[in-house]
Amino acid sequence: MDGTTRPLDGIKVIALEHAIAAPFCTRQLADQGARVIKIERPGVGDFARRYDERVHGQASHFVWTNRSKESLTLDLKQAQAQRILRALVADADVLVQNLAPGAADRLGLGYEALSRECPRLIVCDISGYGADGPYRDRKAYDLLIQSESGFLSVTGTPDEPAKAGCSIADIAAGMYAYSNILNALLLRGRTGRGCRIDVSMLESMVEWMGYPLYYAMDGQSPPPRAGASHATIYPYGPFPTGDGKAVMLGLQNEREWKLFCERVLRQPALAEDPRFASNSARSREREALRAAIVAAFADLSAEQVVQRLDEAGIANARMNTMHDVWTHPQLRARERWREVDAPGGPIPALLPPGMPQGIPARMDPVPALGQHTEAILAELGYDAAAIEQLRAAQAI
Repeated sequence: MDGTTRPLDGIKVIALEHAIAAPFCTRQLADQGARVIKIERPGVGDFARRYDERVHGQASHFVWTNRSKESLTLDLKQAQAQRILRALVADADVLVQNLAPGAADRLGLGYEALSRECPRLIVCDISGYGADGPYRDRKAYDLLIQSESGFLSVTGTPDEPAKAGCSIADIAAGMYAYSNILNALLLRGRTGRGCRIDVSMLESMVEWMGYPLYYAMDGQSPPPRAGASHATIYPYGPFPTGDGKAVMLGLQNEREWKLFCERVLRQPALAEDPRFASNSARSREREALRAAIVAAFADLSAEQVVQRLDEAGIANARMNTMHDVWTHPQLRARERWREVDAPGGPIPALLPPGMPQGIPARMDPVPALGQHTEAILAELGYDAAAIEQLRAAQAI
């Protein structure tokens, strides 16, 4: 720690979490200075620890979502472990959980039970479909929620739907949980009372689907699947260049369309072609327009196309690989990478976006399974003999 006061310094978070949504939420809290105690099963831990071994033997998802936390192992089926958890919750500010539906209530960790003992406690429940309704008990993985929310119906090619390449349903739920926990902390500052937050992956994703939902309102046709192109704006998307690469470009208005024809394609007459007289017309005639653009780019390298686009003020981007992103010149120029420790060795980590100016993010190690168990129990008054007894009983 560097002595700087962070926004959530002094806030204690207990996390009954696994996979992505809840860990992503609580990592944001830890970034801002909160103390996050992650409860894991003895010997096994968060199952996301074993998704892969790509990061010095650790799982890529896990190291991404769990830095700056403390790992405490507890077998919550045992009464001794439940007493430890209750002692931790007694002076906590926030409890975050994404256990199976109903599991927290069966452990006596639902908001109704806890709020009687801890009226200032904020309880955030993250689930696939919410705390009630006919889908309450359904299993919910990221792909399934992408499907249920309609995301797959508008993503992919005309021939085949495609899921997002990262866990966007988990990320959406995690970020709504994070922002609403911050809201609840502000509200508690005024009222003195905690509250319950019910975050559903489905509802989080459907909120993100606002544009295609409204586009298809009243039985109208939904946006067609258009690969990496935009479903309703054209030209917008990837176009091949003569050196075998691709350039991503996007036009938003008629002024840009005219500039694109004149300065990029160097075919000013195309701007007057009635087939392409509006965005709707260009979208309808995208096959013919694409052919014209590809032909114009065929004798140019990607760098030459980008240069023309930049000179014309047309939005564009390179289609980067993961390897390109690791060395992205903009991230490097803004010094966005740091190094954090992890069980397999130091790893690079991106600074959290949007930290308050002058406040460094907390960038502490990714914990090994149970790394902080003894230290946390000692804080609660357990001596070495008591801790050994708990370990012998496999409660920790």
